[in-house]
Amino acid sequence: MDLSLFQYDYPQELIAQHPLPKRDSSRMMVLQRPTDEHMLTGTICNEWVKNLPAYLQKGDLLVFNDTKVFPARLLSGKMEILLLEKCGPDETWKCLGKPLKKLGEGLQLIFSENLKGTIIQNREDVLRIQFESKNFEEEIEKIGLPPLPPYIRRKSAADYTKEDRVRYQSIFARHKGSAAAPTASFHFSQKMLEAIKNKGIETATITLHVSRDTFLPIREADIQKHKMHGERFHIPDETKEKIARTKQNGGRVIAIGTTVVRALESDWSQPVTYHYIYPGTPFKMVDGILTNFHQPGSTLILMVAAFAGREFLLQSYQEAISERYRLFSYGDCMLLL
Repeated sequence: MDLSLFQYDYPQELIAQHPLPKRDSSRMMVLQRPTDEHMLTGTICNEWVKNLPAYLQKGDLLVFNDTKVFPARLLSGKMEILLLEKCGPDETWKCLGKPLKKLGEGLQLIFSENLKGTIIQNREDVLRIQFESKNFEEEIEKIGLPPLPPYIRRKSAADYTKEDRVRYQSIFARHKGSAAAPTASFHFSQKMLEAIKNKGIETATITLHVSRDTFLPIREADIQKHKMHGERFHIPDETKEKIARTKQNGGRVIAIGTTVVRALESDWSQPVTYHYIYPGTPFKMVDGILTNFHQPGSTLILMVAAFAGREFLLQSYQEAISERYRLFSYGDCMLLL
């Protein structure tokens, strides 16, 4: 299947550059998939995320990703580094960087008086950098920046605000390790969570540390040739038990975000998932998805297309654009049932 089938055009001004003042004030497009083979397409309804409880039923289970984003973006002059994961006993990390061609092996980068790094490998778009610091984690928390995606425009370190540090993080964040946020969770406030629980709807968590599989573009024209690099994840026993009980009682497992989908549809016995979901991939665990709008040609839009159907999903995106929905990480969301 050709990647061009998952492209669409959108006005740049619809990319949300800042979150709304309240977490639960976003719009929510509700997609109801065809309920039987005689229906040619599903239905689309324009809603507000604060009304999500009205679309849930007693016995449903909402599953959230409780990973915590760390300030993974580092600047050294005109060089930019994104920390992905630690890969050695010392402070050696896998990273992404730009401009990549100027980040040659042996180059030393100075991030602050207390943090330096030497590039020890530059291969297949991924860097290995050995850092030198008396207290690495403390210094990262001090000088690191939130790893906002490039379409959220911040020209310099001064453009990052306290709002970015607070709101590019969900209220569920517990386990530090993500180089990007599970953005569907941004829409949940404590008040909304209480309303959901008061309706008899259970919640559970998984941990998937977001890395380059989630945000790197597909470079192959044939989507089946795309290779995943792996993301660390964990499903707690309590969550496994809740899922089994929900399924046994006829409830729905609703994933809050694509990272939760990837985790739930993976082999739970493994610490890393390479699961690549695209049209034709079966779903075994997930009955519904709440997710933000995704960039064209991304692994995330392929995953959602696998669940909703490509034509129906792209139809919904065109309606979202005509209705002026806010797009991507700080934007609005859709509920697929």
